[in-house]
Amino acid sequence: MASETPAAARTRRDQLRDFLRTRRARLTPEDVGMAAGGRRRTPGLRREEVAVLAGVGVSWYTWLEQGRDINVSVEVLDAISGALRLNGPERIHLYTLAGVNPPRDGGPRATSVTPELRNLIEAWMPRPAMLRDRYWNLLVLNGTARTVFGYGDTDHNCLVTFFTNARYRAMHVHWASVAPDVVAAFRADAARFPDDTEFGRLVDDLSTVSPDFAELWARHDVGDHVQTVKAVLHPEAGDLVFDKTTLTVADRPDWTLELYNPRPGTGTEGRLALLAHAPAATSA
Repeated sequence: MASETPAAARTRRDQLRDFLRTRRARLTPEDVGMAAGGRRRTPGLRREEVAVLAGVGVSWYTWLEQGRDINVSVEVLDAISGALRLNGPERIHLYTLAGVNPPRDGGPRATSVTPELRNLIEAWMPRPAMLRDRYWNLLVLNGTARTVFGYGDTDHNCLVTFFTNARYRAMHVHWASVAPDVVAAFRADAARFPDDTEFGRLVDDLSTVSPDFAELWARHDVGDHVQTVKAVLHPEAGDLVFDKTTLTVADRPDWTLELYNPRPGTGTEGRLALLAHAPAATSA
């Protein structure tokens, strides 16, 4: 972790002490398959019981819970997490309080989109909105996004669509100038998950069918997601210009929500009225 002041380190270790004590107090021996062993002055597991469950020394665990300045390893923190039955957020909190960088997300979780998030994307109509996962697969997009940006029923990944859908490419006014930034942003996203082989498969498959993508990927450029302007020449509505805002979903940091607002002074908002017959939002 980044360097910290002595006062900050003491505060962190104090919080670690309280956190471990409260997690231990909420468990009973029966919860973890141990015999109760007579009456207890305080509720919960004893320190020595947690040490046994985690496979660490009693003295070492006592020092950890007392907030002493000792070295801890990822393996030991994982063992303590298991012994105390910590959930995902609690495990990350333990790492942070112990002064160790929390582990990366080991892999993608189930892609179940909450009704609230779907409702938000639907309510953004008649403006475009979409939700994508870490691989840039389209999870949800509203009817306006489909109509305005040229997504068809066979489009399931916005990176693949960007490079392989001729209709999409023809509609996007600044396609050639934007393409390097798109690839650079995808490379930055892929680098966050070095153990996820799905990124490599996607890159290999797309490189095979798109020389443009293969050439840009070979540059090894890296870039951030930034607030951008997206210009579209729609065959029915004409010139449409949007301010694009990219947001991370709080409880799914590998998901990205993209919201588009008509750019003031471009006439885009009025032209969207021509597309009022756009289909309802559906999952990609």
